[in-house]
Amino acid sequence: MMVFLWYQELLIEMNHKNLNSLTLVQALKALADKQISLDEIYESVNSAIKESQKLNIYLTLNPQARVQAKKAYQAHLPLAGLPIAVKDNYCTKNLKTTAASLVLDNFIPQFDATVIYRLKKAGGVVLGKTNMDAWAHGSSTETSDWGPTLNPRNPKYLPGGSSGGTTAAVAANTCIAGLGTETAGSIRQPSAWCGVVGLKPTYGRVSRSGIVAMASSTDSPGPITKTVEDAALMLQQMAGHDEADSTTNPQAVPNFGQDLKKGVKGLKIGLLYSDVPELKKVMSLIEPELKTFERLGAHLEPAQALDPHYAIGVYTIVQRAEVSSNLARYTGIRYGQDRSHLGDEARRRIMLGTFTLSKGYADRYYTTAQKVRSLYRRDFAKLFSKYDLLISLSNPGFAKKVGATKGEAMFGELEDMLLEPSSIVGLPGINVPCYRDDKTNLYLGLNIMAPMWREDLILRSGWAFEQATDWNQWAKAK
Repeated sequence: MMVFLWYQELLIEMNHKNLNSLTLVQALKALADKQISLDEIYESVNSAIKESQKLNIYLTLNPQARVQAKKAYQAHLPLAGLPIAVKDNYCTKNLKTTAASLVLDNFIPQFDATVIYRLKKAGGVVLGKTNMDAWAHGSSTETSDWGPTLNPRNPKYLPGGSSGGTTAAVAANTCIAGLGTETAGSIRQPSAWCGVVGLKPTYGRVSRSGIVAMASSTDSPGPITKTVEDAALMLQQMAGHDEADSTTNPQAVPNFGQDLKKGVKGLKIGLLYSDVPELKKVMSLIEPELKTFERLGAHLEPAQALDPHYAIGVYTIVQRAEVSSNLARYTGIRYGQDRSHLGDEARRRIMLGTFTLSKGYADRYYTTAQKVRSLYRRDFAKLFSKYDLLISLSNPGFAKKVGATKGEAMFGELEDMLLEPSSIVGLPGINVPCYRDDKTNLYLGLNIMAPMWREDLILRSGWAFEQATDWNQWAKAK
């Protein structure tokens, strides 16, 4: 009864004008109860987009969104025609896809990525394509050929990347939910900087088919949402085996919402990287929040893991090598413009990747990196033999100011340092807001990891933390 009254009060307070602030679950319920109309949601979202143009969030808006939404709603599909922001590296049929690079400035795909196909089949509507680091090369959105996106929490700061446009879209309430991709932090890192929820699924849980490839052995599509419950709902529609992607797992997709509210009582949780020197200051800020898990009945203790600094070199070598291979297809002959339109960051990565794969150097660099990658895999297996979950900060600190990447060739790798170990192993992880600085209005995020294929565990724990704290503005804290 209390939840229903709170829900009613929320709608009254919004007065049907700020419906863009609804979560995915709230919007679906309000539509089902005939409390609001789909047109009202779109009016509210479109107004928010106009008001936030200076943030440079969207590269392309879908002119057919309202028409497609009406059809999805009338067909009684699960996502009811609600507007979804999509990172611009997902191929979208008849809607421009650029990967934020001038090479693909005029590229209009003739097919949908598998995830987009599934999203539409479930009744979701691609509202627009969001800004990103060009080719997903970066952790700031400053490498976009269309200029940087600004952080809605504080426009003097960066939103992170490479999915910075989608995280900004969610944070600014210019959509109901969003889609991103992560190779080593590109969902969780910007989600932390923008104060939203970002879920990186297990590698192979979600199809990569139809997504502009960056590093094929770690690329992972995932949802970026306002709440953990929304993330579970989005993942349910995205996940599953795909014949077009041989790396997807053939196992049946579990019901991610079934045990969402089961809590963390009895779980054993290991705290990672609390002894990393550069984290000392920010760790002191979130120590009180970490005790939340103990209050909820979990057992939390520091855990020893391989130093995350080593993952920087591993990821850099493996990712650059795979980038040099994946970008080789962009010659301007079959589609897109020629390679003279590549940006500086793409050129640097191609050169480094080609060098590390060249004769005489592949064994010295690439093969060695893969061996260390295997050590991380073994280390996590050892940790998960003792712990149900592992947690850490998502980032070494708060969002950096606009312009911070200038002259910093390793900016992204350093900012993603705490996420790279789990990414190169393929583990699932979720970012949930865990602290906000009153002075700057910037956020810190908590990264929760589980063994492969146990997204249910990170969703359960993320939801429990979200409900027991006040850091998520969209979640009703108990």
